[in-house]
Amino acid sequence: MISERQSLTNFIKQTMPMSDNIAQIIAGNFEPISFLKNDFLLKEGTICNEYFFLEKGFMRSYAVDTEGNEVTTNFYGSNAIVFEVASYIKRTSSQENIQALTECSGWIGSHTKLQALFQTIPEFRGFVRAVLVNSFIALKERTLSMINLTAEKRYESLLKSRPEIIQNASVKHIASYLGVTDTSLSRIRKEIAFK
Repeated sequence: MISERQSLTNFIKQTMPMSDNIAQIIAGNFEPISFLKNDFLLKEGTICNEYFFLEKGFMRSYAVDTEGNEVTTNFYGSNAIVFEVASYIKRTSSQENIQALTECSGWIGSHTKLQALFQTIPEFRGFVRAVLVNSFIALKERTLSMINLTAEKRYESLLKSRPEIIQNASVKHIASYLGVTDTSLSRIRKEIAFK
């Protein structure tokens, strides 16, 4: 059964170096799960109780603004940890939704099981810290890009750093993630294509 979790075990060890044995013990606390396109991992108003390793597929998180528009807050591709950090840690209702944009499969760990791991395995604490630090850095970089880059530069950066987003997400979702209208993004894409 452990061999089935090899991609999860490898991800754990790449994120936080540790022995095979410890990584396998951690991975053994996750259960296989799959989602169909448009299924939800998390819905707004519920508490995030799962810590999900996305092995294959593509997901997005989004919030709904005051006018009822969906605004994409993040995208998740293969080999990513997917969860709503504020809800998971503070045990409060989520303000975000997390939805599969394609068929997805991976490994899910319950809050209860992972809390026990956190208390007993120092390497798991290191792993969780590393995931949070990497997420914080990515969020900080994205926030700054919204301030100091033009929409065109933000799109070009996305093309270079995360091409899987362009392949898996709709123009509408990408536009809301970049903070522009669908029309503006279509114009930017045409201008880049003609360069």
